[in-house]
Amino acid sequence: MRDLELERKWLVEDAPAEVLARRPEQIEQGYLTVGDDGSEVRLRRREERCYLTAKSGRGLVRREREIELSPQQFDALWPATEGRRIVKTRRVIAAEQDLRIEFDEYAGGLAGLRVAEVEFPDEQAARAFAAPGWFGAEVTDREDYKNRRLALDGRLPSNR
Repeated sequence: MRDLELERKWLVEDAPAEVLARRPEQIEQGYLTVGDDGSEVRLRRREERCYLTAKSGRGLVRREREIELSPQQFDALWPATEGRRIVKTRRVIAAEQDLRIEFDEYAGGLAGLRVAEVEFPDEQAARAFAAPGWFGAEVTDREDYKNRRLALDGRLPSNR
């Protein structure tokens, strides 16, 4: 199990047709705890698979631990995330150097928000990555675009 996450995130205005043609995957995500130091414990359901994830740190490199839960365990914990949830549709696209672009479209009060995230094997690869032309502004370091913040606020950032 890998315990570091190296990820960059961009806003997307218009995704190419080949991205939108990919099979969408529904994701429900709720937060059990969110700390001022960037730490979080979240639940995630991706189709039929359920996970509990603990993250810590800020910025490009964060610590991450994830375990798979049974649907019954997920259902028992899910009510504790009330008021701290997001729903999004994800499409995954292959990118250069064996990387993957995760294109997410948010629902509910976050409808209209579209982002692309890329996870990297190391910091060198993350810094060397040249974003495709359809990516917009990078928001990796913007707290108001972190999923935990979006879940807590339940609305789009005001300074898009």
